[in-house]
Amino acid sequence: MHLYRAVDVLFMILHPCIILFNCFGWIWKRTRIYNLILLLSTAFSWFILGIWKGWGYCILTDWHYRVLAKLGYVNLPNSYIRYLILRIAGVDFSEQFVERTTAIVFFCSLFFSIVMNVLDWKKNHSQSVI
Repeated sequence: MHLYRAVDVLFMILHPCIILFNCFGWIWKRTRIYNLILLLSTAFSWFILGIWKGWGYCILTDWHYRVLAKLGYVNLPNSYIRYLILRIAGVDFSEQFVERTTAIVFFCSLFFSIVMNVLDWKKNHSQSVI
Protein backbone atom coordinates (compact mmCIF):
# COMPACT_ATOMS: atom_id res chain seq x y z
CA MET A 1 0.00 0.00 0.00
CA HIS A 2 2.87 2.38 0.72
CA LEU A 3 4.13 1.98 -2.83
CA TYR A 4 0.73 2.93 -4.27
CA ARG A 5 0.57 5.99 -2.00
CA ALA A 6 4.05 7.03 -3.15
CA VAL A 7 3.06 6.59 -6.80
CA ASP A 8 -0.10 8.61 -6.14
CA VAL A 9 2.02 11.46 -4.74
CA LEU A 10 4.33 11.20 -7.74
CA PHE A 11 1.36 11.50 -10.12
CA MET A 12 -0.05 14.40 -8.07
CA ILE A 13 3.21 16.26 -8.71
CA LEU A 14 4.13 15.09 -12.21
CA HIS A 15 0.79 15.20 -14.01
CA PRO A 16 -0.20 18.75 -12.93
CA CYS A 17 3.31 19.94 -13.88
CA ILE A 18 2.83 18.46 -17.35
CA ILE A 19 -0.60 20.12 -17.60
CA LEU A 20 0.85 23.48 -16.54
CA PHE A 21 3.70 23.11 -19.03
CA ASN A 22 1.14 22.35 -21.75
CA CYS A 23 -0.66 25.58 -20.84
CA PHE A 24 2.30 27.92 -20.42
CA GLY A 25 5.44 26.35 -21.91
CA TRP A 26 5.05 28.41 -25.09
CA ILE A 27 5.80 31.63 -23.17
CA TRP A 28 9.56 31.03 -22.83
CA LYS A 29 11.64 30.77 -25.97
CA ARG A 30 13.84 27.97 -24.59
CA THR A 31 10.86 25.72 -23.91
CA ARG A 32 8.64 26.47 -26.93
CA ILE A 33 9.63 23.54 -29.10
CA TYR A 34 9.28 21.11 -26.16
CA ASN A 35 5.90 22.64 -25.39
CA LEU A 36 4.76 22.11 -28.97
CA ILE A 37 5.97 18.50 -28.92
CA LEU A 38 4.13 17.85 -25.65
CA LEU A 39 0.95 19.55 -26.91
CA LEU A 40 1.03 17.48 -30.10
CA SER A 41 1.63 14.34 -28.02
CA THR A 42 -1.36 15.25 -25.88
CA ALA A 43 -3.47 15.79 -28.99
CA PHE A 44 -2.33 12.42 -30.34
CA SER A 45 -3.36 10.74 -27.10
CA TRP A 46 -6.73 12.51 -26.89
CA PHE A 47 -7.76 12.28 -30.52
CA ILE A 48 -5.90 9.32 -32.05
CA LEU A 49 -5.59 6.89 -29.13
CA GLY A 50 -8.97 8.23 -28.08
CA ILE A 51 -10.50 6.57 -31.12
CA TRP A 52 -9.89 3.21 -29.42
CA LYS A 53 -9.68 4.15 -25.74
CA GLY A 54 -12.32 6.88 -25.55
CA TRP A 55 -12.35 10.59 -26.33
CA GLY A 56 -9.71 12.47 -24.36
CA TYR A 57 -7.75 9.37 -23.39
CA CYS A 58 -4.56 10.10 -21.47
CA ILE A 59 -2.14 7.35 -20.51
CA LEU A 60 -1.06 9.22 -17.36
CA THR A 61 -4.67 9.53 -16.23
CA ASP A 62 -5.19 5.85 -16.97
CA TRP A 63 -2.15 4.86 -14.89
CA HIS A 64 -3.02 7.22 -12.04
CA TYR A 65 -6.62 6.02 -11.93
CA ARG A 66 -5.37 2.42 -11.75
CA VAL A 67 -3.24 3.37 -8.74
CA LEU A 68 -6.18 5.18 -7.15
CA ALA A 69 -8.37 2.10 -7.67
CA LYS A 70 -5.79 0.03 -5.76
CA LEU A 71 -6.03 2.64 -2.98
CA GLY A 72 -9.80 2.21 -2.86
CA TYR A 73 -10.95 5.27 -4.80
CA VAL A 74 -14.19 4.68 -6.70
CA ASN A 75 -16.43 6.70 -9.02
CA LEU A 76 -13.59 8.87 -10.32
CA PRO A 77 -14.63 11.57 -12.80
CA ASN A 78 -13.96 11.06 -16.50
CA SER A 79 -12.01 14.31 -16.56
CA TYR A 80 -8.63 14.30 -14.81
CA ILE A 81 -8.78 18.09 -14.56
CA ARG A 82 -12.09 17.77 -12.72
CA TYR A 83 -10.50 15.18 -10.44
CA LEU A 84 -7.59 17.54 -9.68
CA ILE A 85 -9.88 20.48 -8.93
CA LEU A 86 -12.02 18.32 -6.67
CA ARG A 87 -9.04 16.76 -4.86
CA ILE A 88 -6.96 19.91 -4.47
CA ALA A 89 -9.61 22.61 -4.03
CA GLY A 90 -12.64 20.56 -3.01
CA VAL A 91 -14.75 22.28 -5.67
CA ASP A 92 -17.00 20.19 -7.90
CA PHE A 93 -17.57 21.94 -11.22
CA SER A 94 -19.81 20.27 -13.76
CA GLU A 95 -18.15 17.82 -16.10
CA GLN A 96 -19.35 19.79 -19.12
CA PHE A 97 -17.86 23.05 -17.80
CA VAL A 98 -14.50 21.43 -17.04
CA GLU A 99 -14.30 19.64 -20.39
CA ARG A 100 -15.17 22.80 -22.34
CA THR A 101 -12.71 24.90 -20.37
CA THR A 102 -10.01 22.26 -20.78
CA ALA A 103 -10.58 22.18 -24.55
CA ILE A 104 -10.52 25.98 -24.82
CA VAL A 105 -7.29 26.26 -22.81
CA PHE A 106 -5.70 23.40 -24.75
CA PHE A 107 -6.51 24.81 -28.18
CA CYS A 108 -5.47 28.34 -27.15
CA SER A 109 -2.17 26.96 -25.84
CA LEU A 110 -1.66 24.96 -29.03
CA PHE A 111 -2.41 28.05 -31.14
CA PHE A 112 0.04 30.22 -29.17
CA SER A 113 2.68 27.49 -29.26
CA ILE A 114 2.39 27.10 -33.03
CA VAL A 115 2.46 30.87 -33.61
CA MET A 116 5.46 31.42 -31.35
CA ASN A 117 7.38 28.47 -32.81
CA VAL A 118 6.69 29.68 -36.37
CA LEU A 119 7.82 33.20 -35.45
CA ASP A 120 11.00 31.78 -33.87
CA TRP A 121 11.63 29.65 -36.95
CA LYS A 122 11.13 32.62 -39.28
CA LYS A 123 13.42 34.79 -37.17
CA ASN A 124 16.15 32.13 -37.12
CA HIS A 125 15.90 31.51 -40.86
CA SER A 126 15.79 35.17 -41.87
CA GLN A 127 19.02 35.80 -39.94
CA SER A 128 20.83 32.87 -41.52
CA VAL A 129 20.05 34.12 -45.05
CA ILE A 130 21.72 37.50 -44.53
